[in-house]
Amino acid sequence: MNDMKQIANQIAKLKENIVLIYAFNGTGKTRLSVAYKDITKTANKGVHAGVYYNAYSEDLFVWDNDDEHDGVDVKLKILSSSLNQYHQFLDEEQLREHLKAYKPKFDFKLQTYENAADGVESVQFFLKEEDMREGETPQEGDEARAKIPIKISRGEQQFFIWCFFLTLFDVEGWTGEGKQSGHFFIDDPVSSLDEHNIFVTASSLMDLIDRHFKQRKIIITTHHIGLFSILCDWIGKGEKKDAYKNRVKQYILKKSDAGIELHSPKNDVFLYHLELLQVLKQACESDELYAYHFALLRQVLENIASFLGVGRFAYVLEQIGLTDTDEIARIVNTLSHKTVFRYEAKELVPDNKALFKEIFEGIMTKYNFVLHI
Repeated sequence: MNDMKQIANQIAKLKENIVLIYAFNGTGKTRLSVAYKDITKTANKGVHAGVYYNAYSEDLFVWDNDDEHDGVDVKLKILSSSLNQYHQFLDEEQLREHLKAYKPKFDFKLQTYENAADGVESVQFFLKEEDMREGETPQEGDEARAKIPIKISRGEQQFFIWCFFLTLFDVEGWTGEGKQSGHFFIDDPVSSLDEHNIFVTASSLMDLIDRHFKQRKIIITTHHIGLFSILCDWIGKGEKKDAYKNRVKQYILKKSDAGIELHSPKNDVFLYHLELLQVLKQACESDELYAYHFALLRQVLENIASFLGVGRFAYVLEQIGLTDTDEIARIVNTLSHKTVFRYEAKELVPDNKALFKEIFEGIMTKYNFVLHI
């Protein structure tokens, strides 16, 4: 834990307000969030100085399957914690708005304690009538079935909890000090999510950063190379990159002979981009290609261009033998845009799939990358 305390102190002393950390599995992201909580709490006279989303946050939500009554009253219970006092200020419509990006097939109802100040006791979920028989004429009894509580999937549960916390992040005074101080520490909000929803989550993180980074330090850790890469790309090269300039630190958390340390991605560029290429190779081989894969592909192209000393990745497209490279670059840029993950279909259309594979295979052939998956 000494390593984690040292790293937590290192992060706490940073002047930058946005800290993105990619962590290999088993390096202790959750332990880092706990260490950061401890050192900032100590420095704040024993009072919490920030708010957290991590595995412990998810553990507050447990299923009551109502086995005694064959599941007729199944619900997701919320264990009592210090957060309950803020539940009463939670904006339910804002929660629904956060959920909308994930296109859920369920509706929900928050069940509060008799004393509203005690917060939300549990959540029940129901099938939306329009999703009960998708593509078919509504059937007799659909309305009644839509009122029967259901148990949602692990992935659906994950993004519901994340959206619940996203809504709480905007509640005044959650840290006890108002919005002008404190920090958010968000540890891997993407476990159990499918690939498309991982990048809807990336979009929601960017919205959160945009709302709060001027007043709070925001620390995000993840084991997902794609999520880390997309956040780095949007912050460093997106529409608002000038606002984030000199406000961002990026790290890789990994084990070394000296223990667990933070490294700059620039110092680990070879390993970092081999990780990206492995993700892209797996996507090609499984033929499960999504719009966000173009964002990862663009980063590979840009880094090859930078290594070759040129300022545009269309040059790399020329080098691998493609024609009409300016138009291809435009397509890559369009499909890398932040809004794509909310409004585009999950999978690429056939033409874009074919283009993606042509670019990827050209890169692998031209530059002789060797990957072991």
